[in-house]
Amino acid sequence: MMKIRFGALLLGLGICLSGCGDKEEDGKKSYALVTTGAVGFWEICKKGGEDAGAELGVQVETLMPDGSTEQRKALEDLISKGVDGISVAAIDPENQADIFGEVADNTLLITMDTDAPKSKRQVYIGMDNYNAGWMCGELVKEALPEGGEVILFIGRLEQENAKRRRQGVIDCLMERKKDSSRYDLPGEVVKGEKYTVLATRTDEINMAKAKENVEDELTKNPDVDAMVGLFAYNPPIILDVLRERGDLGKVKIIGFDEDEETLQGIVDGQIAGTVVQDPYAYGNQSIKVLHALATGDDSVIPENKLFDIPARMIRKDNVEAFWKDLNEKLGK
Repeated sequence: MMKIRFGALLLGLGICLSGCGDKEEDGKKSYALVTTGAVGFWEICKKGGEDAGAELGVQVETLMPDGSTEQRKALEDLISKGVDGISVAAIDPENQADIFGEVADNTLLITMDTDAPKSKRQVYIGMDNYNAGWMCGELVKEALPEGGEVILFIGRLEQENAKRRRQGVIDCLMERKKDSSRYDLPGEVVKGEKYTVLATRTDEINMAKAKENVEDELTKNPDVDAMVGLFAYNPPIILDVLRERGDLGKVKIIGFDEDEETLQGIVDGQIAGTVVQDPYAYGNQSIKVLHALATGDDSVIPENKLFDIPARMIRKDNVEAFWKDLNEKLGK
């Protein structure tokens, strides 16, 4: 199947507006990005959407709901406002079929970052999370070439991206043949010849809970060899807890996404590496695709309905160049 590749902090329901004039007054098209929470990752996505909006002369609204209930409300509000299209990162696609169907019946619907493949969305903009998780597993292997015990930390497993990302890490460490449909239950220890995944801890994107999870696992497993943070805020929290306990350097840290604390940790040699997405492109391309569809150009949709924006591995040797490029995109 054809793939198209693009190179390229708030809690609760945060609403960030760009070009906030009344649609009926100025006649501009109006689009919305709806995220899975209010963290730095989505601030980068928001900036990408705003830049696309400025380039195209359209209104862009970014909503950052906290949880599936708030996401439903955000989508209902956008339907009522009559926006011309919505790009949503699905929090719980299995249980959100009705609201996604309602969105698709009233406006343009696409997904980004985390997909809802059974919905009537027109396209998914993001990466292959299973392969990205596999890349994260490769970073674990680099950090622990002799093997060891590993604990995974992640926001929530209801999200399609989270399930696949976690499974990619596990399958890589277990030396299995790639199979993105496989799913090891999170409550089970997964043991291979060299690596053992002791646990997967979820926090529902609650920072206090995320910290408690790390502290709890260090108490239960004081000799753990590596901790892997699979949502953007997890690696900095792992780093902070180890620093508070005076245990920096005793446990290898492997990250995901491009939080500034994670990147600084790599520069300082405290984090082995991270796998990064391109949230700027998620927001930027979402608005451009929605606008193309809204103006009658459906040629932007590839045959397999997937815009693949590949993940990258960031280590000490390329972190500064990556960070510089990211800051330039963000206007810093």
